[in-house]
Amino acid sequence: MSLSILSVSGPRARGMVPMPGGAALGIGLARGRVHEFRGPSRVALAVQVMAECAGPVLWITPGWQAERLYPDGVAAFADPARLVCARARRVEDILWAMEEGLRSGAVPLVVAEIPAAPGLTPVRRLQLAAEAGAEAAHHAGRGIVPLGVMLTGGEEGAAGVESRWRMAPLPAASSLLEERGAVWRLERERARGAGPAAWVLRRDGRGAALEAAAG
Repeated sequence: MSLSILSVSGPRARGMVPMPGGAALGIGLARGRVHEFRGPSRVALAVQVMAECAGPVLWITPGWQAERLYPDGVAAFADPARLVCARARRVEDILWAMEEGLRSGAVPLVVAEIPAAPGLTPVRRLQLAAEAGAEAAHHAGRGIVPLGVMLTGGEEGAAGVESRWRMAPLPAASSLLEERGAVWRLERERARGAGPAAWVLRRDGRGAALEAAAG
């Protein structure tokens, strides 16, 4: 992992977390559901989505993985003090921790790094947990509808996710480089109720901007 920083069903599943730069365009992630991020910049995308949320973030990583989130890098986008980090010994433990985090309704965002896309049955369990978490938060009066994000490796995407996204770096224009900015290609590979699409995500000291990608 390269890390210098290193829509929805259900009665209570309301609202959307915007993609970085996507608030005005209505581009985002439905709350109360589980989404998938892929590609070499999936961690960078998740950290930027974290910046679009308020409150604590449960971030689950494989215990056998050497790489960890770099707080100084995360701080370029969001407050690393908001992170509650957990390390799991097995893939099954990662999925269990994500399921329990979503079901609790106690945090607005649960992120899990998974070496390869899980099967349909585990994803369905996660979706049910997210919906239950939305109900739990409602009854507790917290008003937090949880959002689940899986960061998956491997060749295949996960079945049963609400949406699947891929992000990879793009060569930056010289002016952006001078501003210490970054440029990525963001693709929506699939989503319930929306077709594939691609954008260029530009980020500099002034914030994030999202524009349609050529072609």
